Amino acid sequence: MSELTSVEICAGAGGQALGLAMAGFRHTALVEFEKDYCETLRTNRPDWNVICCDVHDFDGIPYEGVDLLAGGVPCPPFSVAGKQLGKDDERDLFPEAIRLLREIRPRAVMLENVRGFLDPRFDEYREGILDEIRSCGYKAQIKLLQASDYGVPQLRPRVVIVGIRDDEPGSFSFPSPSDVPAPTVGEAIGDLMGANGWEGASAWAAGANKIAPTLVGGSKKHGGPDLGPVRARKAWAELGVDGRGVANEAPEPGFEGMPRLTSRMMARIQGFPDDWSFGRWKTAACRMIGNAFPPPVARAVGEMIKECLEYGSPDN
Repeated sequence: MSELTSVEICAGAGGQALGLAMAGFRHTALVEFEKDYCETLRTNRPDWNVICCDVHDFDGIPYEGVDLLAGGVPCPPFSVAGKQLGKDDERDLFPEAIRLLREIRPRAVMLENVRGFLDPRFDEYREGILDEIRSCGYKAQIKLLQASDYGVPQLRPRVVIVGIRDDEPGSFSFPSPSDVPAPTVGEAIGDLMGANGWEGASAWAAGANKIAPTLVGGSKKHGGPDLGPVRARKAWAELGVDGRGVANEAPEPGFEGMPRLTSRMMARIQGFPDDWSFGRWKTAACRMIGNAFPPPVARAVGEMIKECLEYGSPDN
């Protein structure tokens, strides 16, 4: 079968896009509003067509007929860390996703958001979104996925909506959890923690014997490069990590006490490959990483969408 194509909105630093590319999708357009995120996408994948604009201004009609419309629409309207204003939050871009679904008429759609989207207070709004997707001619499913079920060493629940166009013969199922447990924090980043010769790295890795709490990214207005509020920092401390800040480098020989993570360590915990660059500025990098959709989860869902779309193809 010929290569499958996709358009992605709210592409961020590329977590979902990278995972979908690994699953076999070629991005014909990635739409992102923030300039530093756009630069990250272009730096890592110069061949990707990155369109740096407000999604409200993006015209989907030239992309009519691509195989997949994907997007990680902003989570603050539904996040417990915010005011949970839902549809009354100006950052709610689900209506734009529905507009583009009508304009592009892809064979499939994939949208992700935070666990808070499933809160009872959003029942009416959530069902309205699913009804709109169905009224556009798609079989829609929604599920809460745990990133740790797909090899990500982190407690990171994400809500994923997948819609398959009614005229597609294949049926979609969400990916089953991996038979292989996700690595612990120590297993995942022990080598990075010892990269500068810290003698305590091995002992630290042995003690960091659980998966990580959810990484947070913060916002432009609130939060610097740290690992979250008091409760989150306590969970990190149980893993031997000082969550009050983020380090520039791994601990040096002779270091004592609890080390801090570097942005590279955070990226690996999020499921990014080590060669994925987030620029020079630590605060911006941590925000990009913490707000990303883990690539391994996107890949797992993308592979199931690809399998569904390839069902019944004359080449299969």
